[in-house]
Amino acid sequence: MLDRRTILLAGAAFAAPARAAGTDGSAANQWFAVRGDAGNPVPNMRAPAELVEDIEDLKGAIWAGPTSAAVQLVQFYDYNCPWCRQAHRTQEELRAARPDLRLGLVNNPILSVASAQAAKIDLAVLRTHGAPASYALHEKLFSLPGRIDGPRALEAVAALGHDRAAIEKTADSRETAALLRQQMQLAASLGISATPSYVVGGAVVLGFPGPKSLAAIVANTASCGAIAC
Repeated sequence: MLDRRTILLAGAAFAAPARAAGTDGSAANQWFAVRGDAGNPVPNMRAPAELVEDIEDLKGAIWAGPTSAAVQLVQFYDYNCPWCRQAHRTQEELRAARPDLRLGLVNNPILSVASAQAAKIDLAVLRTHGAPASYALHEKLFSLPGRIDGPRALEAVAALGHDRAAIEKTADSRETAALLRQQMQLAASLGISATPSYVVGGAVVLGFPGPKSLAAIVANTASCGAIAC
């Protein structure tokens, strides 16, 4: 389910200090003085403008919300990241509360080869059935307990009414592998070594800062264009 180049890229990511980043405040450089819900400093750094522009043109990203939204929040995630699961719930609450929010979702399966398998299934559904179907699978996978790998992702695909064999064939294609490499390479270029991480308000935010802090980051971005005003 993974071609050799994708395995090598994933393997390189696993060799780096990749992690699921929560609210403990580990890592520490701060471009803006932002604190998480637990009072911890939230690591963040400037996002190069040219790389932020690359996100807009990134094939395979899932977008939800109006293109003219006042705030764009892009999450880089891994299906086996426990903090990504919690962050997903918070993002859904933010979307419901803020019609001016545009949410972007980008695969960054740095925690395991199993995560990369699930990501390829996700991308295959996007390529075959479009963003709404891919978003439905995204929600389904984050609702499942335990480890998510290719077979479990395919079970979710079948449960959602899609042709399992056809999705698996698309997931195994060179085109899908290329999309995943592009997403992971962009994350690496942005300095993202933890999941979840965000690009918002011209900054890269490493880790999930907590529901209140993330809501404040979005509110500040809407107010003054930066994650802290």
